[in-house]
Amino acid sequence: MGHRLPHGIWARPCAPSHDARAGAKTVLALACIIAVSGPSLSHATDTAPRTLRMVTFNVFHGGPASGLWGDDYRLDRRLALAVAELRTLSPDIVALQEASAGWGRGNVTERIAAGLGLRHAWAPATSRVFVRPFGWLLTLAMNFDEGPAVLSRFPIVASEIHTLPRCGQRRIDARVALVTDLDTPWGRLSVVSTHTSRDDCQVRRIAELAQARRGALPTLVMGDFNSTEGSEAISALTNGGGFVDAYRTANPTAPGLTVWQRVEAPEPTVLRRVDYVFIVPGSEMKTRVRASRVVLNTPAREPDGTTLWPSDHYGVLVDLDLQ
Repeated sequence: MGHRLPHGIWARPCAPSHDARAGAKTVLALACIIAVSGPSLSHATDTAPRTLRMVTFNVFHGGPASGLWGDDYRLDRRLALAVAELRTLSPDIVALQEASAGWGRGNVTERIAAGLGLRHAWAPATSRVFVRPFGWLLTLAMNFDEGPAVLSRFPIVASEIHTLPRCGQRRIDARVALVTDLDTPWGRLSVVSTHTSRDDCQVRRIAELAQARRGALPTLVMGDFNSTEGSEAISALTNGGGFVDAYRTANPTAPGLTVWQRVEAPEPTVLRRVDYVFIVPGSEMKTRVRASRVVLNTPAREPDGTTLWPSDHYGVLVDLDLQ
């Protein structure tokens, strides 16, 4: 039987000769431990995946009134389109925005996670418009709540919901950031999913949250920021703020438009790029953006001849090498 060593390494002691002195026995035993434990560590490193695939996607809930009137722009059908494409893409991590819940539609985060076989965490935001219990009563009356979510192939070992400040004109528009920790083959990885309004102070708060989570591994910040890359808020992240815009890194000149797609239009109607995957580098592990592209940007032709897009947003996919 071997001996249990730190970090789960097993070592089988060698049998020293009977005439060896005690000191020689000790040296030989240590040599045997090194010989056995060395290959085990190398094997663990060799078998770890090299590339992490992630997608951010605003699923479009149909509006707060959709819980009352049921006018959700064919949400069930659009979710089926999104799940089918995400299955093909096979991401390790998915950040969702406008993931809604209510009677009739159920919990959209749970539905998508079940369709993909992924774990999930969800951060309802609508119930934070007013202090408790008034926020809960509001969502009950509206039959509607929504917020960002994180879906993961890896265990989600911690999650926190951070209410973002409301500094602009939209005082009753609650926004949150969902901060999760994932137990990955490389170690604990922090992932943030968020959906901001046009309040620059919300983006600054997200930057503070991401910087506070910095460790050996990078921090991933994904979501719908409702701001173009030339805006003051986004420029502050990428020019001196330490945030790497993954899509722009892989596509220096492509427009990468993601919004606003009319879900029943026969042609593309996107005008702006507001959906991002940001990498905040860690202190030890190096990363490289292998590729990034716009996804979930293809409509379906319905049996009645109409066109239907998965959402009013396109998604963004990133393949990230971890070295």
